[in-house]
Amino acid sequence: MAKKRGKGAYMISAVAEMYGIHPQTLRLYEREGLLQPSRTEGNTRLYTEDDLKRLEFILTLARDMGVNISGIAIILRMREQMDLMQQQMGEFLRQMQQEVLARAHSHFNAEPTQGAIVPVRRPSVIASPARGDRKGER
Repeated sequence: MAKKRGKGAYMISAVAEMYGIHPQTLRLYEREGLLQPSRTEGNTRLYTEDDLKRLEFILTLARDMGVNISGIAIILRMREQMDLMQQQMGEFLRQMQQEVLARAHSHFNAEPTQGAIVPVRRPSVIASPARGDRKGER
């Protein structure tokens, strides 16, 4: 789909040529909030590598899957929300691991039920009959 590219930022004409689209399409994507290229002091749009990756995803949705602009916007929002949720879950798991390790370390020699995250009940001790004491055994 895209030609090999180096590092840096690309002007709208270069991006349009690289992807075989009209510059107006890129302007439309920007108006609809699908792309947000940076701007120079002279107000020239500059597309970064991240912008190009996002554009490739947008073009895949539009060209290959037939998704319209409204659908693309919804998919991109959902994708961003999923990324945020994954970050939050990762942070939550890190905090839980730290908490478990801290409690395990501080209570290493303490009573096993102290400091438990979930209440622990000791099983009641039930005496089992000694071998041979049961009826019918010899």
